[in-house]
Amino acid sequence: MKNFVVKTIANAGALAVAIWLLQDITLTGDDTGRKILTLILVALLFGLVNFVVKPVVKLLTLPLFILTLGLITLVVNALMLMLTSWLAGVVSLNFHVDGFWTAVLGGLIISVVSWALNVVLPDED
Repeated sequence: MKNFVVKTIANAGALAVAIWLLQDITLTGDDTGRKILTLILVALLFGLVNFVVKPVVKLLTLPLFILTLGLITLVVNALMLMLTSWLAGVVSLNFHVDGFWTAVLGGLIISVVSWALNVVLPDED
């Protein structure tokens, strides 16, 4: 359970950094408390997308992973971020990613920050 909480906090922190750095990734809310709640819910949604959808996409694009020596990971991460944005719209969360190239850069930022936070934060169960 602790590992799940740590990964969610890492995802929320990484998403917050991407929102802060890129003007085309937006998170809106009435007040700070609402924004934090929305960020945590989006982080949970992002974690769910990465847990359920991403392995299937990676398996289906395995030849592209081999052909591009893993660079297709940037595209897969961007697609997962765009899917999270779409799902957030479906469940009425105020999170939006505007454009594919913004999603590519956002996915790169989220990957790096999430990795760094997972290194710093404890990960024992």
